[in-house]
Amino acid sequence: MANAASATSKTGAEIEPSLHRVMGPWLLLLFIVGDILGTGIYALTGQVAKQVGGVVWLPFLIAFVVAVVTAFSYLELVTKYPKAAGAALYTHKAFGIHFITFIVAFTVMCSGITSASTASRAFAANLSGAFQLNLEAGIGISLVGLAFMALVAIINFRGVGESVKANVVLTMVELTGLLIIIFIGLWAIAGGQGDVSRITQFASTPDSSIFWSVMAATTLAFFAMVGFEDSVNMAEECKNPSGIFPKVLLTGLLITGLIYVLVSISSITLVSPAELGEGETPLLKVVQAGAPGFPIWIFGFITMFAVANSALINMLMASRLVYGMSREHVLPPLFGKVHPTRRTPYWAIGFTTLLAFGLILFVGEVPALGGTTALLLLFVFTIVNVAVLVLRREKVEHDHFRTPTLLPIVGAISCAFFAGPWTGRDPVQYKIAGVLIAVGVVLWVVTVLVNRATGVQSTGDLSALGGDGPVN
Repeated sequence: MANAASATSKTGAEIEPSLHRVMGPWLLLLFIVGDILGTGIYALTGQVAKQVGGVVWLPFLIAFVVAVVTAFSYLELVTKYPKAAGAALYTHKAFGIHFITFIVAFTVMCSGITSASTASRAFAANLSGAFQLNLEAGIGISLVGLAFMALVAIINFRGVGESVKANVVLTMVELTGLLIIIFIGLWAIAGGQGDVSRITQFASTPDSSIFWSVMAATTLAFFAMVGFEDSVNMAEECKNPSGIFPKVLLTGLLITGLIYVLVSISSITLVSPAELGEGETPLLKVVQAGAPGFPIWIFGFITMFAVANSALINMLMASRLVYGMSREHVLPPLFGKVHPTRRTPYWAIGFTTLLAFGLILFVGEVPALGGTTALLLLFVFTIVNVAVLVLRREKVEHDHFRTPTLLPIVGAISCAFFAGPWTGRDPVQYKIAGVLIAVGVVLWVVTVLVNRATGVQSTGDLSALGGDGPVN
């Protein structure tokens, strides 16, 4: 038993061959763009407009700036430590406190589950809107969301290997849907349709000033910009990551930021803020308003495909993180079990799926789920920005990107600011995040007690979480 425990505590680098470096700059760019595009802009444009009115583009622009500042920190770390474990690796190297590293890794996992739950709601809402199923807003949408999440779990269980070529196709589908919105908006503006003057109009509410309304909307819009941080997990599969990452990541963020601003302008030109903020299918309304002859089911299908891709990617990530944490003896060993025939972490998949079911049933609303995803990642981004400064004292032998010192400071302060309750963030988001992290802490304590009882030593080093071991 001691030998077995020792063997399983080895890092992925000791027992697995290195990953195949197949991704050049263009494939990496498509991966980054595809990972950022998706549920956020498709599902939350209306809710952002509801907060700020016609200047719906402004929160997306602010979120873009915050994301770019944080991306500079990720760039220094991924080129300095070109490994696949991302924030968990950087936290462990910077602070060396096992519990903090675990909390960061578990928080990233939770953000994947809340993001996938958001996608499931968006999928159900767009299915109802595109095919005029008239599902009841509460029960009907939730039931379809649960069925969709069950389907994602089945696909996850069967084993979904990473395929860069498939990601290219999915990215093009997601991009096509947003380009349709932009084209419809520009065509309508050129033809004198819509109301272009809306793009400078702020919503006025007696409860808050314009500044705080924009800040509250930015906390939602930030959900649309997340995804860039996942690209660091591809570092071991990139050709010359230290050389190509800076230009490619910043280019990907610039492309998506520009698309989001143009989509926002097109949407608000054709549909009023009040109407855009009703329901969970804002972009379907834009298509109906700007191009009534356009087959709405086609755009609905594109939207469903885009958010389905987001859900699958996030649930794959979440289940593999749980599996990896179990293999490192910081979560119960049950979650590290692999199915003998499918070779997938079926207990980890079941655990993450049950959490998603709970969120869909008891939380439901897209803004709450999307906002919680952004909240969790803002916490992680704050730590990553601080980690850059802490790790400046550690030197590596190869050349790497170095961000200006001011940017991590600005990044840490801005991310911490947007994570705070003073922005007008819905309090339910803190409750959801608190419950999820509490689940993680309980599992941590249980694991520590089990390890002590069985004599298993936890490495606590989650820097090996990038690899899946025998998992397909």
